[in-house]
Amino acid sequence: MSALPQFAPAPRPAPQRATPAPRPRLRVVHAPAHERTRVPFVLLCMSILAAALLGALLLNTSMARGAYEAHDLTRQLASLARDEQGLSTALDAKASPAELAAAAQALGMVPAPGLAFLRLSDGAVLGTPAAAH
Repeated sequence: MSALPQFAPAPRPAPQRATPAPRPRLRVVHAPAHERTRVPFVLLCMSILAAALLGALLLNTSMARGAYEAHDLTRQLASLARDEQGLSTALDAKASPAELAAAAQALGMVPAPGLAFLRLSDGAVLGTPAAAH
């Protein structure tokens, strides 16, 4: 190294920054924000829940009433079907040839001894007609 003393470069002066203006000691204070109460929301939720429960209860009640009405109508239909079957059986019995003959005799009718038919095309009588006694 050399015998000359070495000098360190002189420090540069720091660039001067603009100093901000001093803040005023007084400032506007805003009112604290009021926290919104949750009571209306809770009441709304409770009323919706109560309405839903009431709706479910009414729906269930109407469905049960409908089931009872359907059961009663089914029983009535079965009873009417039994009555219809009985009446159909009685009608079939009354329509038998033996029953018809007995009913005709009860009314004073007698069996015809001979049968005769009229042919409409030419007016001819087919068979031998005889008077009933």
